[in-house]
Amino acid sequence: MAGDMELLTPRDVPLGGVRAMTVRRTLPQRQRTLIGAWCFVDHYGPDPVEREGGMVVPPHPHTGLQTVSWLFTGEIEHRDSAGHHARVRPGEVNLMTAGRGISHSEYSTPGTTLLHGAQLWLALPDGDRQVDPDFEHYAPEPVDGPGWEARVFLGSLLGSTSPVRTYSPLLGAEIRLRAGTSLSVAVDPAFEHGVLLDSGGLLVEGKPLSPHELAYLPAGAGAIELEATEDVLLLLLGGTPFGEQIVMWWNFIGREHDEVAGYRAQWQRLLETGEDDRFSLPADDPLPPLPAPVLPNARMVRRG
Repeated sequence: MAGDMELLTPRDVPLGGVRAMTVRRTLPQRQRTLIGAWCFVDHYGPDPVEREGGMVVPPHPHTGLQTVSWLFTGEIEHRDSAGHHARVRPGEVNLMTAGRGISHSEYSTPGTTLLHGAQLWLALPDGDRQVDPDFEHYAPEPVDGPGWEARVFLGSLLGSTSPVRTYSPLLGAEIRLRAGTSLSVAVDPAFEHGVLLDSGGLLVEGKPLSPHELAYLPAGAGAIELEATEDVLLLLLGGTPFGEQIVMWWNFIGREHDEVAGYRAQWQRLLETGEDDRFSLPADDPLPPLPAPVLPNARMVRRG
Protein backbone atom coordinates (compact mmCIF):
# COMPACT_ATOMS: atom_id res chain seq x y z
CA MET A 1 0.00 0.00 0.00
CA ALA A 2 2.86 2.42 0.75
CA GLY A 3 3.96 2.39 -2.87
CA ASP A 4 0.46 3.50 -3.91
CA MET A 5 0.22 6.36 -1.38
CA GLU A 6 -0.52 9.71 -2.98
CA LEU A 7 0.35 12.99 -1.23
CA LEU A 8 -2.04 15.92 -1.59
CA THR A 9 -0.63 19.29 -0.53
CA PRO A 10 -2.90 22.13 0.61
CA ARG A 11 -3.60 25.45 -1.05
CA ASP A 12 -4.62 28.55 0.90
CA VAL A 13 -8.19 29.76 0.30
CA PRO A 14 -10.04 32.74 1.87
CA LEU A 15 -13.28 31.58 3.52
CA GLY A 16 -16.41 33.70 3.32
CA GLY A 17 -15.30 37.08 1.94
CA VAL A 18 -12.69 39.82 1.79
CA ARG A 19 -11.92 39.87 5.53
CA ALA A 20 -12.29 36.11 5.85
CA MET A 21 -9.99 33.72 7.63
CA THR A 22 -7.70 31.61 5.46
CA VAL A 23 -8.14 27.84 5.30
CA ARG A 24 -5.92 25.08 3.89
CA ARG A 25 -7.78 23.08 1.23
CA THR A 26 -6.50 19.59 0.39
CA LEU A 27 -9.61 18.25 -1.38
CA PRO A 28 -10.74 18.55 -4.12
CA GLN A 29 -7.61 18.79 -6.27
CA ARG A 30 -6.98 18.43 -9.96
CA GLN A 31 -5.70 14.89 -9.54
CA ARG A 32 -8.31 13.76 -7.00
CA THR A 33 -11.92 14.78 -6.42
CA LEU A 34 -13.11 12.16 -3.93
CA ILE A 35 -11.96 9.85 -1.15
CA GLY A 36 -15.02 7.67 -0.68
CA ALA A 37 -17.82 10.23 -0.52
CA TRP A 38 -15.48 12.83 1.05
CA CYS A 39 -15.30 15.58 -1.56
CA PHE A 40 -14.06 18.64 0.34
CA VAL A 41 -11.47 19.02 3.12
CA ASP A 42 -10.74 22.45 4.63
CA HIS A 43 -8.37 22.63 7.60
CA TYR A 44 -7.64 25.80 9.59
CA GLY A 45 -5.71 27.15 12.56
CA PRO A 46 -4.70 27.31 15.23
CA ASP A 47 -5.59 30.96 14.51
CA PRO A 48 -5.72 33.70 17.15
CA VAL A 49 -9.15 35.23 16.59
CA GLU A 50 -8.02 38.71 17.63
CA ARG A 51 -5.46 38.74 14.79
CA GLU A 52 -7.21 36.66 12.11
CA GLY A 53 -10.80 37.76 12.71
CA GLY A 54 -12.25 34.31 13.39
CA MET A 55 -14.92 32.58 11.35
CA VAL A 56 -17.55 34.88 9.85
CA VAL A 57 -19.53 33.04 7.15
CA PRO A 58 -22.99 34.61 6.53
CA PRO A 59 -25.92 32.55 5.23
CA HIS A 60 -25.08 30.62 2.06
CA PRO A 61 -26.73 27.66 0.30
CA HIS A 62 -25.87 23.99 -0.20
CA THR A 63 -27.32 21.14 -2.25
CA GLY A 64 -26.52 17.44 -2.66
CA LEU A 65 -24.10 17.09 0.26
CA GLN A 66 -23.57 16.74 3.99
CA THR A 67 -21.29 19.12 5.91
CA VAL A 68 -19.16 17.76 8.78
CA SER A 69 -17.82 20.30 11.29
CA TRP A 70 -15.04 19.16 13.64
CA LEU A 71 -13.11 21.39 16.03
CA PHE A 72 -9.87 20.93 17.96
CA THR A 73 -10.07 24.34 19.70
CA GLY A 74 -12.67 27.11 19.90
CA GLU A 75 -16.42 27.26 19.34
CA ILE A 76 -18.65 28.04 16.34
CA GLU A 77 -22.33 29.02 16.24
CA HIS A 78 -24.43 27.33 13.54
CA ARG A 79 -27.84 28.42 12.20
CA ASP A 80 -29.67 26.85 9.28
CA SER A 81 -32.87 27.33 7.32
CA ALA A 82 -34.30 24.03 8.61
CA GLY A 83 -34.54 25.64 12.06
CA HIS A 84 -31.42 24.23 13.74
CA HIS A 85 -29.38 26.51 16.00
CA ALA A 86 -26.37 24.80 17.60
CA ARG A 87 -22.81 25.18 18.82
CA VAL A 88 -19.82 23.32 17.36
CA ARG A 89 -17.39 22.42 20.15
CA PRO A 90 -14.10 20.48 20.26
CA GLY A 91 -14.56 16.73 20.07
CA GLU A 92 -18.24 17.00 19.05
CA VAL A 93 -19.39 16.53 15.45
CA ASN A 94 -22.14 18.55 13.80
CA LEU A 95 -23.40 16.95 10.59
CA MET A 96 -25.78 18.95 8.41
CA THR A 97 -27.57 17.21 5.53
CA ALA A 98 -28.29 19.72 2.77
CA GLY A 99 -30.18 17.26 0.58
CA ARG A 100 -32.47 19.11 -1.84
CA GLY A 101 -31.39 22.47 -0.44
CA ILE A 102 -30.51 24.34 2.75
CA SER A 103 -28.77 27.53 3.80
CA HIS A 104 -26.70 28.07 6.93
CA SER A 105 -24.26 30.41 8.64
CA GLU A 106 -21.18 29.86 10.82
CA TYR A 107 -19.66 32.34 13.25
CA SER A 108 -16.96 31.84 15.86
CA THR A 109 -18.42 32.74 19.26
CA PRO A 110 -17.40 35.90 21.18
CA GLY A 111 -15.57 33.84 23.81
CA THR A 112 -13.38 32.04 21.26
CA THR A 113 -9.78 33.27 21.32
CA LEU A 114 -8.18 30.44 19.29
CA LEU A 115 -9.87 28.68 16.38
CA HIS A 116 -8.61 25.34 15.06
CA GLY A 117 -10.46 22.61 13.20
CA ALA A 118 -11.76 21.18 9.94
CA GLN A 119 -14.77 21.67 7.69
CA LEU A 120 -15.55 18.64 5.53
CA TRP A 121 -18.14 17.75 2.89
CA LEU A 122 -19.67 14.44 1.87
CA ALA A 123 -21.26 13.98 -1.56
CA LEU A 124 -24.69 12.36 -1.40
CA PRO A 125 -25.34 9.44 -3.77
CA ASP A 126 -27.66 10.18 -6.66
CA GLY A 127 -30.58 8.30 -5.11
CA ASP A 128 -30.39 10.29 -1.85
CA ARG A 129 -29.35 13.78 -2.88
CA GLN A 130 -32.90 15.18 -2.87
CA VAL A 131 -33.67 14.14 0.74
CA ASP A 132 -35.07 16.69 3.16
CA PRO A 133 -32.52 18.81 5.06
CA ASP A 134 -31.49 17.49 8.46
CA PHE A 135 -28.98 18.03 11.28
CA GLU A 136 -27.29 15.73 13.83
CA HIS A 137 -24.97 16.34 16.77
CA TYR A 138 -22.81 13.66 18.41
CA ALA A 139 -20.09 13.74 21.07
CA PRO A 140 -18.08 10.49 20.74
CA GLU A 141 -16.52 8.96 23.82
CA PRO A 142 -12.75 8.62 23.35
CA VAL A 143 -11.20 5.17 23.00
CA ASP A 144 -7.56 4.70 23.85
CA GLY A 145 -4.61 2.37 24.17
CA PRO A 146 -0.87 2.60 24.83
CA GLY A 147 0.23 5.97 23.45
CA TRP A 148 -2.96 6.73 21.48
CA GLU A 149 -6.48 8.12 21.77
CA ALA A 150 -9.24 8.29 19.14
CA ARG A 151 -12.67 9.85 18.71
CA VAL A 152 -14.76 8.20 16.01
CA PHE A 153 -17.35 10.66 14.70
CA LEU A 154 -18.52 8.69 11.63
CA GLY A 155 -18.54 4.95 10.97
CA SER A 156 -16.62 2.36 13.01
CA LEU A 157 -12.97 2.14 14.07
CA LEU A 158 -10.91 0.81 16.96
CA GLY A 159 -13.97 -0.68 18.66
CA SER A 160 -16.03 2.54 18.54
CA THR A 161 -19.10 3.15 16.34
CA SER A 162 -20.85 6.44 15.61
CA PRO A 163 -24.66 6.51 15.37
CA VAL A 164 -24.63 9.50 12.98
CA ARG A 165 -26.46 8.73 9.72
CA THR A 166 -24.59 8.80 6.42
CA TYR A 167 -25.80 7.73 2.97
CA SER A 168 -22.77 5.64 1.97
CA PRO A 169 -20.26 3.56 4.00
CA LEU A 170 -17.92 6.07 5.65
CA LEU A 171 -15.29 6.64 8.32
CA GLY A 172 -14.23 9.78 10.16
CA ALA A 173 -12.01 9.84 13.26
CA GLU A 174 -9.60 12.06 15.18
CA ILE A 175 -6.49 10.20 16.35
CA ARG A 176 -3.79 11.46 18.73
CA LEU A 177 -0.48 9.63 19.08
CA ARG A 178 2.31 10.25 21.57
CA ALA A 179 5.85 10.44 20.24
CA GLY A 180 7.33 6.99 19.75
CA THR A 181 3.95 5.26 19.35
CA SER A 182 3.33 2.81 16.51
CA LEU A 183 -0.31 1.93 15.81
CA SER A 184 -1.68 -0.56 13.31
CA VAL A 185 -5.25 0.61 12.62
CA ALA A 186 -7.52 -2.17 11.36
CA VAL A 187 -9.71 -0.79 8.55
CA ASP A 188 -12.27 -2.08 6.06
CA PRO A 189 -10.31 -3.21 2.97
CA ALA A 190 -13.24 -2.07 0.79
CA PHE A 191 -12.54 1.54 1.87
CA GLU A 192 -10.09 4.02 0.40
CA HIS A 193 -8.63 6.34 3.05
CA GLY A 194 -7.16 9.77 3.63
CA VAL A 195 -4.83 10.68 6.50
CA LEU A 196 -4.83 14.44 7.20
CA LEU A 197 -1.93 15.40 9.46
CA ASP A 198 -2.67 18.43 11.61
CA SER A 199 0.57 18.52 13.58
CA GLY A 200 3.56 16.45 14.63
CA GLY A 201 5.89 13.98 12.97
CA LEU A 202 4.23 10.99 11.32
CA LEU A 203 5.10 8.03 9.12
CA VAL A 204 2.18 6.51 7.20
CA GLU A 205 3.02 3.05 5.88
CA GLY A 206 6.66 3.95 6.55
CA LYS A 207 6.54 7.16 4.49
CA PRO A 208 6.80 10.63 6.07
CA LEU A 209 3.78 12.93 5.99
CA SER A 210 4.29 16.65 6.60
CA PRO A 211 1.85 18.72 8.69
CA HIS A 212 -1.23 19.84 6.69
CA GLU A 213 -0.69 17.23 3.97
CA LEU A 214 -3.33 14.62 3.11
CA ALA A 215 -2.16 11.08 2.28
CA TYR A 216 -4.47 9.12 -0.01
CA LEU A 217 -4.44 5.31 0.38
CA PRO A 218 -6.34 3.15 -2.12
CA ALA A 219 -8.73 0.36 -1.13
CA GLY A 220 -7.40 -3.15 -0.61
CA ALA A 221 -5.52 -3.22 2.69
CA GLY A 222 -6.93 -4.31 6.04
CA ALA A 223 -4.73 -2.04 8.19
CA ILE A 224 -2.98 1.33 8.11
CA GLU A 225 0.39 1.57 9.83
CA LEU A 226 1.00 4.82 11.74
CA GLU A 227 4.25 5.74 13.53
CA ALA A 228 4.65 8.97 15.49
CA THR A 229 8.12 10.52 15.61
CA GLU A 230 6.63 13.48 17.54
CA ASP A 231 3.27 13.96 19.24
CA VAL A 232 0.65 13.72 16.47
CA LEU A 233 -2.87 15.00 15.82
CA LEU A 234 -4.56 13.67 12.67
CA LEU A 235 -7.89 12.98 11.02
CA LEU A 236 -8.51 9.61 9.37
CA LEU A 237 -11.19 9.71 6.66
CA GLY A 238 -12.45 6.82 4.55
CA GLY A 239 -15.23 5.28 2.53
CA THR A 240 -16.03 2.91 -0.27
CA PRO A 241 -15.17 4.37 -3.70
CA PHE A 242 -18.06 6.69 -4.54
CA GLY A 243 -18.66 5.31 -8.02
CA GLU A 244 -20.32 8.47 -9.37
CA GLN A 245 -19.10 11.65 -11.02
CA ILE A 246 -20.21 15.01 -9.64
CA VAL A 247 -20.29 18.66 -10.61
CA MET A 248 -19.16 20.75 -7.64
CA TRP A 249 -19.22 24.55 -7.88
CA TRP A 250 -19.33 27.13 -5.10
CA ASN A 251 -21.52 25.48 -2.44
CA PHE A 252 -23.52 23.25 -4.74
CA ILE A 253 -23.11 19.62 -5.78
CA GLY A 254 -25.07 18.34 -8.77
CA ARG A 255 -24.56 16.06 -11.74
CA GLU A 256 -24.71 18.48 -14.70
CA HIS A 257 -23.76 22.10 -15.48
CA ASP A 258 -27.35 23.16 -16.09
CA GLU A 259 -28.53 21.68 -12.80
CA VAL A 260 -25.95 23.62 -10.79
CA ALA A 261 -26.65 26.79 -12.77
CA GLY A 262 -30.32 26.31 -11.86
CA TYR A 263 -29.46 26.11 -8.15
CA ARG A 264 -27.55 29.38 -8.46
CA ALA A 265 -30.54 31.04 -10.16
CA GLN A 266 -32.88 29.85 -7.41
CA TRP A 267 -30.59 31.19 -4.67
CA GLN A 268 -30.32 34.56 -6.40
CA ARG A 269 -34.11 34.67 -6.83
CA LEU A 270 -34.50 34.17 -3.08
CA LEU A 271 -32.13 37.07 -2.40
CA GLU A 272 -33.90 39.32 -4.91
CA THR A 273 -37.55 38.49 -4.20
CA GLY A 274 -37.54 36.79 -0.79
CA GLU A 275 -39.30 33.74 -2.23
CA ASP A 276 -38.12 30.40 -3.64
CA ASP A 277 -39.39 26.83 -3.53
CA ARG A 278 -35.94 25.32 -2.79
CA PHE A 279 -34.13 27.75 -0.49
CA SER A 280 -34.98 29.85 2.54
CA LEU A 281 -32.86 31.70 5.11
CA PRO A 282 -31.95 30.96 8.75
CA ALA A 283 -34.07 32.85 11.26
CA ASP A 284 -32.55 35.76 13.22
CA ASP A 285 -29.18 35.68 11.49
CA PRO A 286 -27.06 38.75 12.27
CA LEU A 287 -25.68 39.22 8.72
CA PRO A 288 -27.19 39.37 5.22
CA PRO A 289 -26.77 36.29 2.98
CA LEU A 290 -23.93 35.87 0.51
CA PRO A 291 -24.75 36.36 -3.17
CA ALA A 292 -23.58 33.63 -5.53
CA PRO A 293 -20.49 34.32 -7.64
CA VAL A 294 -20.72 34.62 -11.41
CA LEU A 295 -20.87 31.30 -13.24
CA PRO A 296 -17.68 30.21 -15.05
CA ASN A 297 -17.41 31.03 -18.75
CA ALA A 298 -16.95 27.37 -19.68
CA ARG A 299 -19.45 24.60 -18.99
CA MET A 300 -18.70 22.75 -15.78
CA VAL A 301 -17.76 19.10 -16.26
CA ARG A 302 -18.27 16.07 -14.06
CA ARG A 303 -15.31 14.87 -12.04
CA GLY A 304 -14.52 11.90 -9.85
